[in-house]
Amino acid sequence: MRVLVLGFGLALAACAPKPAAVKLYAMECGRFDVSDMSVFADNHALDAQKRTLIVTCYLIRHPKGDLLWDAGIPDAAAAQAEGVTEGPFHITVPRTLASQLAEIGVKPGEIEYFAISHSDFDHVGNAPLFAATAKFLSNPAERAHMLRDEAKQWPAVELLQKSATIDVATDHDVFGDGSVMMLQTPGHTPGHMSLLVRLKKTGPVLLTGDLYHTLEARAQKLVPTFNTDRGETLVSMEKFEKLAAETKAGVVIQHRLEDFEALPHAPAFLD
Repeated sequence: MRVLVLGFGLALAACAPKPAAVKLYAMECGRFDVSDMSVFADNHALDAQKRTLIVTCYLIRHPKGDLLWDAGIPDAAAAQAEGVTEGPFHITVPRTLASQLAEIGVKPGEIEYFAISHSDFDHVGNAPLFAATAKFLSNPAERAHMLRDEAKQWPAVELLQKSATIDVATDHDVFGDGSVMMLQTPGHTPGHMSLLVRLKKTGPVLLTGDLYHTLEARAQKLVPTFNTDRGETLVSMEKFEKLAAETKAGVVIQHRLEDFEALPHAPAFLD
């Protein structure tokens, strides 16, 4: 099992024009200080543990267009400097997604494609920034999940009302050249997806979405109590690990602070 390693090539973004090769920008879109991680493992493996989980967003710049992967916690939460506490979660937004895109030199309205790993609030929070202009790549099962009565996710509703939607019901080649692949990995939610990005210098990188939240989850196949389907989760883990082994990809567990810290942060990038 390969985990993310330090030493990725690092470069600085100089301007906004479309690049000659694929670039991957990692951005911080919130944090959770968790006082009890018990809900992240239904076998009690993480009971009473404390952890800081990061919320991440990714901009993939391709010669044919830009893809924003996940939209984090709403930027408006950054105004609450002390954060918000809900149960075991203390939520803060140290930096806004909009400000980080500005540092790259990209305006939200210039991004052609928008996709989410799934529709939990910490992945759709800034969806309204892209709803009116970007094509929304999504699984039909996830869109139905977004609109269930108990969800009440206004960013998701606005996204669905305004966006031009492209159905992604199977693994999907975003730009038609194999460089950016959306992967069906259901179980956390009905239409959950992960992302494979093939970079010329760095090599392949796999973004987990919420298939895993911690390193232990990947090593021990831990399933959160709130996943929609345990069996589907385990099948998706097997699929993900097979692809990781076949491609020798670096794996980024999107909520793992150490994985994010090992990456160059926007406006720096992987290429």
